Amino acid sequence: MSLFRLFLIFVKIGAILLGGGYVILPIMQSEFAEKRELVSKDELVNYFALAQSLPGIVAANMTMFIGYKLKGKTGALAAMFGVIFVPFWCIVLLASVLNIFVNNTYVTGALWGVGVAVLALILLTVREMWQRSERNLFFYFIFLVSFTALMIFKLTPIQTILIFSVLGVLIKFLQKKKEVNK
Repeated sequence: MSLFRLFLIFVKIGAILLGGGYVILPIMQSEFAEKRELVSKDELVNYFALAQSLPGIVAANMTMFIGYKLKGKTGALAAMFGVIFVPFWCIVLLASVLNIFVNNTYVTGALWGVGVAVLALILLTVREMWQRSERNLFFYFIFLVSFTALMIFKLTPIQTILIFSVLGVLIKFLQKKKEVNK
């Protein structure tokens, strides 16, 4: 696959990627795991998890991992520029005519429909992540406590990610230490 072809694939993905990084996993699975068989579904889930843990845009982070796997550093750049190409120009265009569309019934209706479709894609991503997660007692503990921290104690997402990342590392460290001592 040439760099230009990789760029064009990500231009297409960027053009249909409505809803941000959380809807990219099903699109990537369809394009790279099922249609082209270039990346496994497990690799995509791992890239998605890693992309979420890094600063920046989840979609751009994930595309760079795939581009890097397929074509190295230049592939990562081609993929990232491809996925942001259409959204960038759409934002430039919309910003110049924003006042015309703000109160348009058809535009608000279309955006409502897109919002519902994005919700369905997010649920597909949650299902995929849930199915591929290593579930054990600690998984359920961290899930329930982090959900409680977000919903009841109103921790910010950043606080929750930091706290439970440290807790996850600590639990894995203690598990390995326990296995070594056996």
